[in-house]
Order: sequence, then C-alpha cells, then structure tokens
Amino acid sequence: MVMTICKVVLYILLAPILGGLMEGIDRVVSARMQGRQGPPLLQPFYDVYKLLAKQTTVVNSIQILFVIAYTIFTIFTGALFFGGGDMLLVFFALSMSEVMMVLAAYSTNGPYSAMGANRELLQMMCYEPMILLVAIGFYEVHGSFMVNDMLTGQAPAVFKIPGMLIGFLFILTIKFRKSPFDMSTSHHAHQEMVKGLTSDISGSNLGLYEIAEWYDQVLMMGIVAMFFIYNNPVSYVIAIVACVIFYLLETLIDNVFPRVKYMAMLVSSWVVILVTAGTNLLILSVIN
Repeated sequence: MVMTICKVVLYILLAPILGGLMEGIDRVVSARMQGRQGPPLLQPFYDVYKLLAKQTTVVNSIQILFVIAYTIFTIFTGALFFGGGDMLLVFFALSMSEVMMVLAAYSTNGPYSAMGANRELLQMMCYEPMILLVAIGFYEVHGSFMVNDMLTGQAPAVFKIPGMLIGFLFILTIKFRKSPFDMSTSHHAHQEMVKGLTSDISGSNLGLYEIAEWYDQVLMMGIVAMFFIYNNPVSYVIAIVACVIFYLLETLIDNVFPRVKYMAMLVSSWVVILVTAGTNLLILSVIN
C-alpha cells in the first residue's frame, strides 16, 4: 500500500514536468526538421504559466466545470495506471475524461468548438476499439488486468502481442492529435477551425487543459512501456529507450504527412486495428 501511494504521488508530481519536457522536445525537433530555430525547450512551461496568470473568459460557468472534470479524470486515470490498478478500469476512466472535454467544447455553443467536438468524437471512434483490444491482449498474455501483475511477467509482452503494439502506435497519432489526424485541434497553422476543440477556452482553463494533456501523454507512453517491461530491471531501460524512439517517430510523422479527411482516418484506423490487433488476438486464442 505504501509503495502504491508513493507511485501515485510521484506520478501526480512528476508527470506534468515530464509531459511539458516531452512537449518542448516535440517543438524543438519539429523546428529542426523544418529548418527553423524554434522555441526553447522550456517554452511549454512558459506558455502554461502565462495562461494560468491570464484572466479567464467563459461563455458559461458549466464550461469551467467540464474542463476541471477533464483534468481530474485524466490525472485519476494516470494515477490508477501507475499505481498498479486495473487496466480495463484505466481505459474506461480515460474514455470518460475525453467525454468531459467534448462536453466542454459543446457547452460554449461556438461553431468552431462544436465542429472540433464532432471531430473529436470521430477520433474517439477510431482509437477506442484499439485501446480496449490492448487491455484484452495484456490479459491474454498475463491472465490479469492488474498492471502490477503485468510487471511480473517472465518475458516482454511484445513477444506475444506485437500486432497490438503496432496498432496502438498507429492510434497514438490520433490520440495525440498529430498530423495526419489533427482534425479536432492542431498545433499547426493549417487548421481551418482555428483551434477547433479549444477555440473558446482561454486563460487558466486553457492552462488546465494543457496540463491535462501532459498527464495524458505520460500515461500513453507508460502504456507503450508495458509492452517491454517484465520481471527484469533491464527491461525498464529498454522500455524507456523504446518510448523515446516511438515518441520521436510520432513527431516525424506529424511533420511529414499532410492531414487526411475523416473518412480516410476512420477507414485506415479500423483496417489497421483488424489486420494487426485482430490477427494477433486470433493467433493468441488459437495458441492458448
């Protein structure tokens, strides 16, 4: 119990720092890929500090409630995961946090926010099935949905569920809202909806949203690490290296591929899920 509490506290304290650094690395690497100087590594922290200090303008008070709920659910989801809890419950809580953000966008009654919320729901339709299949895949390998049980495996889970990893990496691009799937909101200037999902969110509310995104990024990379971690201390080093490589790969994809239409995203994601995760799960069922 003491160890679990320590893990949760460390996640709550360190995840926003790590997430902000990841965001800073993403910006620096993107700038170098485009031949620009780019912002300093700590620019995301400067931006959030400025947002938290600004006056918040809201259309109605319910918007604040939904943004705070989104932040709380996101932190709770990560705390449950890093505390060694039930991975199935982790993914259900993650879905609830996304719903809170969609409701926050709808509550503003702004055209860009509403359009961004609609597209966010489409993106959820694309990545939610894969997330659920990942939980099932880990259960097939370890015989348990508990994260703590998964850490004591005799071999990396990726040996038995490589298709799940491929599918999860594909939907990560959608989950991170990176090009070619940056439809609901975008960090780039080509977004025709301004900021889409967050167009009518400002000040401290937008700062909370950014912090919640940092927590979410750390959680997603933690799930990636689970494919490589087993009952061997060296596996943690391998998992960290793998996370760094895959995160930089996401940045590369974001800068190389143009944005696609929603039907292309929907079809490609479901095809990848069926081919990689579906085939992998079928093979596991036959073997077991």
